[in-house]
Amino acid sequence: MTTSAPCPPQVIVPAPRLLTRPLLLRFVSMIGASVSFFLLLSVVPAYAAESGGNGGAGLATGSLMLTTVLGELITPRLVARFGYRATLMAGLFLLGAPAVVLTLSGDVAWIVAMCLVRGLGFALTIVAGGALTASLIPAERRGEGLAVVGVVSGVPSLIALPLGLLLAGHVGYGPVAVTGGAAALAAIASVLGLPDREAHAKESVGVVRGLRTGALLRPVIVFAATATAAGILVTFLPLAVPHASAGVVTVALFVQPAASTVFRWLAGRHGDRHGSARLVLPGLLLSAAGVLVIAATGSAIAVVAGTALFGAGFGIAQNATLTLMYARVSASSYGTVSALWNLAYDGGMGAGAAGFGVLAGLTGYPWAFAVTAVLMLGALAPVLGDRRAARP
Repeated sequence: MTTSAPCPPQVIVPAPRLLTRPLLLRFVSMIGASVSFFLLLSVVPAYAAESGGNGGAGLATGSLMLTTVLGELITPRLVARFGYRATLMAGLFLLGAPAVVLTLSGDVAWIVAMCLVRGLGFALTIVAGGALTASLIPAERRGEGLAVVGVVSGVPSLIALPLGLLLAGHVGYGPVAVTGGAAALAAIASVLGLPDREAHAKESVGVVRGLRTGALLRPVIVFAATATAAGILVTFLPLAVPHASAGVVTVALFVQPAASTVFRWLAGRHGDRHGSARLVLPGLLLSAAGVLVIAATGSAIAVVAGTALFGAGFGIAQNATLTLMYARVSASSYGTVSALWNLAYDGGMGAGAAGFGVLAGLTGYPWAFAVTAVLMLGALAPVLGDRRAARP
């Protein structure tokens, strides 16, 4: 008579802790930068318009975004040379200090100069800060961790953007500018408690090299395609929907970021368990479908449903592409991933709004939304190419 050997007990390894002390500490600088940037995002153009009219307002926003994009290109090199902490602290200082002295003069040239400096500071905070944040999240829970980070940085922006104009109307531009500057400057102290960049054996992948690397470029293209639609909705939905349905636009512009936040978190949890690569295609298709539904601009139901559908797809695309890119590089290249992803975000939104304005002038808003949805499907090529590249 033979007896079978007893099966060894299964050892269940608990998932690594997500909300560690360093990550919670990082949330402080993240919130400070977000409040500082978004509290003044609409306030500064309004302040510039008092002396420079619409042209002054446009110069203020344009100069801010110009140095943001340029700064995103150079930040990975700064991180490689000086580390996370020094670069992030410099970014918070350059974002906050000019805001404190912004209203010392109402001259448009002075305002533009301050915006140029603040744009560079914001670029440093989002690229260096994004890379540092990724290094603080366990790889096994990266998708969920990045989703939580999106909520922590997104909620202050949703509150600060309308609050800035509201406060400026009651207490004036000066106190609001000082408050925005103080939010970034106060957060500098929290960076001292964060870990710095470690010495890595592997050489960092630069931004130019990253754009030549298919494994990074393909997710960047897909995310940029969805970001173009995000810029279009924020800019043109209030103009495209009939004035009688103005309340619908308010609801729609709330539903879209709300859906993005929820589905970004759901995508993170699903991606950690089953892989993020398979979520990129659904994110793109849902985003395009949402834009197509919005083409029925005369229907309140279609506008709200379309923005909800787009928001779901955009949230999935946000999480899936960023998680996938971080998984494809070593820690030494996290700064490059952060830069490429934010360039796709900012550049996509800007290009989408600019191109759509021309297109809508030729076709009208409904057809312009429909054409945009079809053009977004051009990103199917990199999605399918990525799937082919992943096959053994």
